[in-house]
Amino acid sequence: MIIKKFTAKTEKEAVENAKKELGDGVVVMNVKDVKAKGFFSFLKPHLTEVTVALEEESERYTAAVSAINSVIASSEKKEEAAQASPAPAAENREAAAKGNSSAIEEKLDSLQYLLEQQLQKPEEPKETGEEKKEQKEETEIDRFMKLLHNTMLDNEVDEKYAQDIIGEIAQVNKPNMPFDYALANIYQKMILKFGMPSCITPAQKGIKMVFFLGPTGVGKTTTIAKIASIFRVDQKKKVALLTADTYRIAAAEQLRTYANILEVPFRIIYTVEEIEKAMEDFRDYDYILVDTAGHSHQNSAQKESMNKFIHSVDGKAEKEVYLVLSATTKYRDLISIADAYKEMTDFKLIFTKLDETTTLGNLLNLRLYTDAELSYVTYGQNVPDDIEEFNPQRTVKRLLGGKN
Repeated sequence: MIIKKFTAKTEKEAVENAKKELGDGVVVMNVKDVKAKGFFSFLKPHLTEVTVALEEESERYTAAVSAINSVIASSEKKEEAAQASPAPAAENREAAAKGNSSAIEEKLDSLQYLLEQQLQKPEEPKETGEEKKEQKEETEIDRFMKLLHNTMLDNEVDEKYAQDIIGEIAQVNKPNMPFDYALANIYQKMILKFGMPSCITPAQKGIKMVFFLGPTGVGKTTTIAKIASIFRVDQKKKVALLTADTYRIAAAEQLRTYANILEVPFRIIYTVEEIEKAMEDFRDYDYILVDTAGHSHQNSAQKESMNKFIHSVDGKAEKEVYLVLSATTKYRDLISIADAYKEMTDFKLIFTKLDETTTLGNLLNLRLYTDAELSYVTYGQNVPDDIEEFNPQRTVKRLLGGKN
C-alpha cells in the first residue's frame, strides 16, 4: 500500500498530480484545506491537500481497524456535549455542521495515519486477468466493508450474522460514501441488534423470584453473590438466598458463606414444597435469588426436576429467569445449552469470564440465535465487584476492532 499527500490550489489539480505520479488506480482518502507556510503566508492563497492510497499488486488492501474506537469515542463525546449545553436552533445547526465536518476529517486523518503504520502481508500469488478486472471494479468502500466483515469473524461473530449485518449496510452504501458514514451505519445497526440490557427489576407487588440456570463451571454461584451484594449493600433491599444445587456440597457452602457475610437468610431446598414455604416465610422481602444445580444440560432427569422448581412459583409470585453462560464456551456448545434450557422456559442472558477471552462474538451470536435479552456480564472473581450491566456500545467497539 502506497499512501501519499499532494497539495495544489484545487482538489482537482491535486488529484491529477497524484494520478500522474501513481496512476489512475489511486483512491482518495482525505481532502482538506491547508494554510501556506513561511513568511508572508497570510498573503498566499489557501491550498488543498489530498491524501491518496494505491494498492500495489503484491499487497492486499489493509485498513486501520483501530481508528474505529477513536472515531466512536469522539462521536459519543460530541453527543454528550450537545446534550449538556443546548444552544439556539440556528447555532445548533451551525455547530453540528462544523462538528460533523471535524469528525469526518479526524476519522480520515486517523485512518490515513494508521494505514501508513500497517504491516504489509506476505506477497500472494499473482491474479489472473479476470481477477484483476474484478478487483479494479471493487470500490474502496467495498474493501472497507470487507475489512469490517473479517474483523467480526476474527472476533468469532458467526459467519451468517456477520454477512447479514454487512449485507444490510451494503444496501444503503454508495460507491463514494465516506468511511465514517458506513462505519456509523454498521455501529448503530449492531447496537440495535444487541438492544439495551434488561436486568433484574423489583416486583410490582410482593417478592421477585429470580432463578439462575446454567451448566457447571460458569461461575453461577459467584454471580448470584455479586448480584445479592448489589441489592443488599448498595440498594438496601431485603434479599434471601436459596440453592437447589444438592449435587455439589461445595456450591451450597459457598453460597452459605456469602449469605453469612451479607447477613441474609440462606436455605437449601429439595422439594417444590420447600420453595413454597420459603416464599411464605420471606413474603416481606424484595428478592429471593435461587441457585440451581449446574448439571449437564443433557441430563433429562435433572432437567425435569429443575423445570418443576422453576414453574412452581407460576401464579404465586413474579419471577425472572437468567441463563448464565461463559464467554469462553464454544459457540456450538452454547447453542446446545441454550436449546436445552429453552425447552423449559424463557430466559435472559448473563455472560461470565469476559476477562478470560479476547473475543466477544458469542455475545452477539447468542443474542441473535435465542432472541434473549442480555443483562449482566462478569469479568473476574471479586465479590461484589467484577460485574456490570451489559454495555452494547462498548461491546460493538470491541467487535469492530476497537478498544474499551
